[in-house]
Amino acid sequence: MARLPAAQRREQLLETAASLFAVRGYAGATTSEIARAAGVTEPIIYRHFPSKRDLFIALIERTGEMTLKLWQHELATAPDPAERLRRLMGANPMVADKGKGIYRVIVQAMTEVEDPQILEALNLHVQRLHEFLTREVQTAQDSGSVSKRFSPQLTAWALIHMGLGYGVLGAMGVQRHGVDDSGHHIRDMLTELMLGPGGASR
Repeated sequence: MARLPAAQRREQLLETAASLFAVRGYAGATTSEIARAAGVTEPIIYRHFPSKRDLFIALIERTGEMTLKLWQHELATAPDPAERLRRLMGANPMVADKGKGIYRVIVQAMTEVEDPQILEALNLHVQRLHEFLTREVQTAQDSGSVSKRFSPQLTAWALIHMGLGYGVLGAMGVQRHGVDDSGHHIRDMLTELMLGPGGASR
């Protein structure tokens, strides 16, 4: 068993746990299985995380951080607020190649909301994403790119609702969801509602 710096070991344990939780679920995966998969002894896990719940909550927090990094990467070269919103609507972490693997832990968390600590972590995760999107919508409204008919907060919720719904249906393997017979996509509809006719194709 190779000795790793604490931060590196913690990240390895999170990666391993995310993979096991995705396959076996939160209830099904044990810390002993996570330890074996990571090539460490079980006490090593408890040096970094007091319990399996704490490990899972750390994964929820990590997923939020990685989602924000994904969005920031997608927005880095956007020339204006309208383009930033267009890119955000196309950067759904639940289906994006860079995000869907890490985001499976959030889908798992949705099945564990009876646990008040997991529920709180999930709520904080969604709040962070909502705050980020609200700021983006506010900036787009201030620039005149987006109508002020609805508040930035409500528009940000619409984006989250669309992203979660689309992501869950994708995870379920529902064929051609969000697309009509002419090939128009639900994302195009929301983009046009927010940015006006032609907004999706600028």
